Amino acid sequence: MELSHEGGRIAYDDSGTAGPLLLCVPGIGMTRATYEPTGALFAAAGYRVVTMDLRGHGGSDAVWADYSPEAIGRDIVALLRHLDAGPAVLFTNSYTGASAVWAAAEAPELLRAVVLSAPFARVMPKPNALMRAAIWAVGRFRPLWMVYWASLYKTRKPATFRQERRALSANLAEPGRMAALRAMFAADVSVCVARLGEVRTPALVLMGTKDPDFPDPAAEARLVAGRVGGTVTMIDGAGHYPHSEFPAETAAAVSAFLGHHAVA
Repeated sequence: MELSHEGGRIAYDDSGTAGPLLLCVPGIGMTRATYEPTGALFAAAGYRVVTMDLRGHGGSDAVWADYSPEAIGRDIVALLRHLDAGPAVLFTNSYTGASAVWAAAEAPELLRAVVLSAPFARVMPKPNALMRAAIWAVGRFRPLWMVYWASLYKTRKPATFRQERRALSANLAEPGRMAALRAMFAADVSVCVARLGEVRTPALVLMGTKDPDFPDPAAEARLVAGRVGGTVTMIDGAGHYPHSEFPAETAAAVSAFLGHHAVA
């Protein structure tokens, strides 16, 4: 399925069930396929699961000048309005944590809860010269991105890992895909960060205890949760993609959070 928006097309899958809406948004350099394990669990629990590709990724077009978290936040809001299925639970990962903040502040009526998994939802400390060089190289060379992506699973790979790796590598080889990824690396998140205090939607910060993208994952989770008035759940042994690496544990944590807040 596709949504025409701001001069391009956003690709998404819709389970089409009649249950409450769960919109899953992947992180940088990923496609909606990353949510297949967890999405299946939520679909079995009665949710209408919708997964979308970021602009420049997967089946979405790579035609935009703007790949910022705010732009993706606009895509999220546009898709939710297009689906017109009542307030949704929004599940984001990594880069799109800032997009969730923007969406929750901009259109709170569309959301009943947000899950920020491994979120980059604040302005991070400036990396040293070596790290800046590594980030430049990962964004420039597709094989390096694929190595980095695989390294973010710290305990186990999902059953579909090899299939997903082949598909992701092939997708990033298409024109404009790596340029979109580089644009995301360079994007300004401050517009979204400025709205952290506006979030009133119940929020769960979900973090793997072995997430290598943060020096102290638990401290990062507490910091972000404190700024959005949310709660923290740590997934023991998980890296940067808890929803893919530990789908059952992630689904259980999210279900417990939603139950606590009487979100069905």
